[in-house]
Amino acid sequence: MIDLRRLHVLRAVEHYGTVTAAARALHLTTSAASQQVRQLARELGVDLLEPKGRGVRLTVAAQSLLTHADAIQARWERAELDLRADHADPAGLLRVSGFPTAVSVLLAPAAARLRERHPRLVLRIQESEVPESFDLLFEGETDLAVVETTPRNPPPGDARFDQQPLLDDPFDLVVPDTHRLAGLRRIGLAEAAREDWIAPVESSPCRPHVLSACGAAGFTPDVVHHARDWNATAHLVALGLGVALVPRLAHLAPHLPVTRVRCTGDPHRKILTCTRAGGRERPAVAAALEQLRELAATAVA
Repeated sequence: MIDLRRLHVLRAVEHYGTVTAAARALHLTTSAASQQVRQLARELGVDLLEPKGRGVRLTVAAQSLLTHADAIQARWERAELDLRADHADPAGLLRVSGFPTAVSVLLAPAAARLRERHPRLVLRIQESEVPESFDLLFEGETDLAVVETTPRNPPPGDARFDQQPLLDDPFDLVVPDTHRLAGLRRIGLAEAAREDWIAPVESSPCRPHVLSACGAAGFTPDVVHHARDWNATAHLVALGLGVALVPRLAHLAPHLPVTRVRCTGDPHRKILTCTRAGGRERPAVAAALEQLRELAATAVA
């Protein structure tokens, strides 16, 4: 019979890309993680890892095994749900995570509502960037994540995760109050093609959206400043150092002399909710999703 602990190590190797990274995430030594995979291979009588350069990669047999492993994990989530079927009222611990804006605008208000409506439910919120949220879900350290789509996300069909759309978050052009574009209700981005620009840092998941929106408008922005935080971006705009595309969910300091101008062409980012496969039906998760959908309905009006 397969040792499920060893199977989990193999799943971690696939998720993190190397035995070393998987071992670190599972709080094992690299040697111990390698030994777990070797023992699993001996039990099954197949090779699970093969050399690739200085590292290793999963064999075809390992990939096939992981398809079943992901299904086992999903069935286990549903088995836990069945065991608690007589306790339909949300209760116990619910761990949620999300990127900073999602915490501020969605998860924190949802937690406050859930505390009032389901007093037996205990929420724990963790701010985390998108890749970390998927890691936390995989490791079982969070139950529900709010993420934005990025090229590095697992594909929508990844059997380990249940990813569902929550809302589209439009980008607005943010300019100083005294700017020539500030009085317009809506503009095409091409009208800002000759401006100095402030863009998200290279590692930001919003950077590709900003560059893509400008590209769709027919120009490459002249980026003179980079910022990670949206309010830092707004301060730079307020001082006349450039213009920027900022998601509507991002709340900017109200005292800043900046104006949001809506854009034609609908530049936006997609916000998703994500659970482990089989976890969405848990009463606590379902209650949190209901609150998030209610908040999302009015969040970007």
